[in-house]
Amino acid sequence: MALLISQSGNNLSQFSKSIGIDRSALSQFLAPDSTRLPRAETLCAISRACGVSLDWLMGLIANDGHNDEIVPSIEIMQMNEEEATRKLEEWHREAIGYKIRYVPNTLPDLMRIDEVSEFEFKYNHLFIRKAQDQQAKQHLNKTEKPDTDMEVCIPMQTLELFAKGEGVWKELSRDVRQKQLEHMLKLVGEFYPTFRLFFFDQQAVYSAPYTLFGPLRAAVYLGNMYLLVNSVDHIKALTQHFDRLIRLATVGPDRAEEQIQNYLNQVK
Repeated sequence: MALLISQSGNNLSQFSKSIGIDRSALSQFLAPDSTRLPRAETLCAISRACGVSLDWLMGLIANDGHNDEIVPSIEIMQMNEEEATRKLEEWHREAIGYKIRYVPNTLPDLMRIDEVSEFEFKYNHLFIRKAQDQQAKQHLNKTEKPDTDMEVCIPMQTLELFAKGEGVWKELSRDVRQKQLEHMLKLVGEFYPTFRLFFFDQQAVYSAPYTLFGPLRAAVYLGNMYLLVNSVDHIKALTQHFDRLIRLATVGPDRAEEQIQNYLNQVK
């Protein structure tokens, strides 16, 4: 509620009048040690007056959807490439000022060169990942450096297979793989500490690909669809999972350049 008062630009008296409650009652709700909660009709009045949802007021969801919107705590979002691009831009824009944390499906989108993008996205059924790639590159072209703090956790095995040209990378040329790793090496140095790259051992800990847009939402990549998480409790659980990845990381951001150079030495 304190956030709503601040955003409104009103003082306590003006805000209490706008929602139809007594100023002293509002002060009691805002007191740090108060256990008093607004009545249902008061919450409805605040929701109508401020244009936010009741679920957000009660701390059930993380984003302040308009009061006439039904915001589910978890939803499946199936989108075409255009819709995915628009949504990703919206989520990144709303997360400015927060930290974006993600586990990529393969390589970090922000660091993927065009030749690798063409190789990965040559099939139409990967259009959501293609949208992720394009959004990241547009963002990079505009700013030259991420304007939001980013933490990325990636399995060590992902780049090891990439360097050696094994698994899904077996048809990607040595020259392209070397160029990609050199590009990553350059950007990791330039972007640090705004962009922090962690490597974890996938044999010790597992993670599905997902992104945390600050405390606002999480998007779990399912393959041309997202499991979008709006619930505060679920976002906290995914944040704790990401924290665990960082705690168990074999290589931290201070040694990321050294690790990528090791992979460069394995290119064949």
